[in-house]
Amino acid sequence: MAKAKKNNNTEEPIEKQLWKAADKLRKNIDAAEYKHIVLGLIFLKYISDAFEELFSKLKKGEGEYAGADPEDKDEYKAENVFFVPEIARWSYLQSKAKLPEIGKEVDNAMDAIEKDNPSLRDVLPKVYARGNLDPTNLGGLIDLVGNIALGDAKARSADVLGHVFEYFLGEFALAEGKKGGQFYTPRSVVELLVEMLEPHKGRVFDPCCGSGGMFVQSEKFVADHQGRVNDISIYGQESNQTTWRLAKMNLAIRSIDSSQVKWNNEGSFLNNAHKDLKADYVIANPPFNDSDWSGDLLRKDGRWKYGTPPTGSANYAWIQHFLYHLSPSGQAGFVLAKGSLTSKTSGEGDIRKELIEARLVDCVVNLPAKLFLNTQIPASLWFLSRNKANGKFRNRTDEILFIDARNMGHLINRRTREFSAEDIATIAGTYHNWRNPDGDYEDVKGFCNSASIERVNELDYVLTPGRYVGLPDDEDDFDFNERFTRLKVEFEEQLEEEARLNALIAENLRKVKLL
Repeated sequence: MAKAKKNNNTEEPIEKQLWKAADKLRKNIDAAEYKHIVLGLIFLKYISDAFEELFSKLKKGEGEYAGADPEDKDEYKAENVFFVPEIARWSYLQSKAKLPEIGKEVDNAMDAIEKDNPSLRDVLPKVYARGNLDPTNLGGLIDLVGNIALGDAKARSADVLGHVFEYFLGEFALAEGKKGGQFYTPRSVVELLVEMLEPHKGRVFDPCCGSGGMFVQSEKFVADHQGRVNDISIYGQESNQTTWRLAKMNLAIRSIDSSQVKWNNEGSFLNNAHKDLKADYVIANPPFNDSDWSGDLLRKDGRWKYGTPPTGSANYAWIQHFLYHLSPSGQAGFVLAKGSLTSKTSGEGDIRKELIEARLVDCVVNLPAKLFLNTQIPASLWFLSRNKANGKFRNRTDEILFIDARNMGHLINRRTREFSAEDIATIAGTYHNWRNPDGDYEDVKGFCNSASIERVNELDYVLTPGRYVGLPDDEDDFDFNERFTRLKVEFEEQLEEEARLNALIAENLRKVKLL
């Protein structure tokens, strides 16, 4: 992580200093709008830095660049660098930063970049000349962003700017609260999913990709484990065009090919952009209990191999959509509302039974409350495997691993919890030790249990980890406050599930009346 110089005997990461400074310039602009202003400038700085470095080499004309034209767009295309026209180069914009018409200059720069780089068409924000953005504040932002990643190394610039972009995405999501969760999955949850799945090589798919965090973390995982980033390819889909634009910028700033990250406003169910894809890994955080998924138009869809999902909730539609896109040895890890582990409404229990009997469910993790920005609905992680007997791991065909992580994580503010690196290592390590042939897994009361399919059958195919892991050995050392908090959360979970069921019943009654 990049560190800023010490100031008053304190040392604070540069991204936090930048966030504080940028937030001060926000004034009366809503965070939902302001994020496009700031993130657009960070992206512009990144592509300008990369362009200027190659431009300098071409201009010198030494070695392999002898005789090259620094204004030839093909030279940049050959090295996977965006061509930046003169009116969009950072040095040009910074020279105009104090002028009243700077907003128009930045909008013109975004237009010019899109015209010269087809892969960015309709991606970049043109919001800088609006009346609510004071030119003085915009000039201040340009100066602020201009100080990021000083130096001429493209790799350093991409790493620092990419880190700042990712950090700002998270901070804007926190600032927006519930709406922020629609484009951003908390980083610690993404890290846990990726660490558990270990996508070293192959095709990674997210059919509800938000701002692309699953892809960024997958590529980072490969790099951190000395793999080759080019060994994985990404495929995605997003129904919100504004969020899709964020994803395209987020991936471009990491030099990740986003050509297969598609947008259409109909979404993955009605307009599947990757119909023939069979992925090695599916990693996703779909909307919880989504009732607006057009299920009534898809009653006979070929994806529903294990049962037709109810129109009032997309949970089991997402599960079967993921399975549809998995290769014969593919694996999936995704977030779902905790109610999906127990629900029997409108055939969901029957679908869950079919999934379990088909030996597709590999692991279930119960998550703590307050991890997600956009909902207080309790959540869980599901891990599916198309082939639990393959040679890559041990044969665990007749087993399911249950992990109860409800007591893990720490609060970063009154409303939001996150996992620490140690939490992630503990949960992921438990899963790896369980599935690896040479793992040293053992059940831990109150935390993890490897249950047989027969045991799951005895419990009526309910997948709540708490039913299997039992109580910890130290439960006699009773902590009233901790126990009260847990019971309160469980009670709130029951209320959430009851409200969902009532809404579903009301919806079905309404449809009956319309017949």
